[in-house]
Amino acid sequence: MYPHCLRYSIMILCSLCLTPSLMQSVHAEEGAIVDGAGFTLYDIESTQGSDENAIAKDPVCDRSRRPKILAVEPDEAKPGDKITIKGENFGTKECFHGVAFSAASQAKINYAFMNETTIEATVPDVQPGMSFIDIVAGGGNARSKAFLVLAK
Repeated sequence: MYPHCLRYSIMILCSLCLTPSLMQSVHAEEGAIVDGAGFTLYDIESTQGSDENAIAKDPVCDRSRRPKILAVEPDEAKPGDKITIKGENFGTKECFHGVAFSAASQAKINYAFMNETTIEATVPDVQPGMSFIDIVAGGGNARSKAFLVLAK
């Protein structure tokens, strides 16, 4: 007889016998948590049953409006000096994420969100030289033209 036909016949027979037992484990009782399905797949708590007031207060950030830095005033400053970053589409205070200097990539920058077009920041304690200023808002990030950090 043909050995390959016998092999295929055995595989089909085995798959038909196993299908009903597998189907029982796939279907779960309504409302049951099935590992690997929905939020449990990512270990994220479902919003079902959470505080509706907290969800209503959550800010809605416009991700379609990319921020842009138009000017940094003054265009050179010493560490500790305050500068003003002017631009557009910085979003709301709740959606604004921060300011960074390329010369001090790990430093926490002190800044104040003024409005959708203005941020005030303090120049960090870094070596004198050229740096870029980055802002991160709800719609993405923006980078300034070169900024000169002066010696103390």
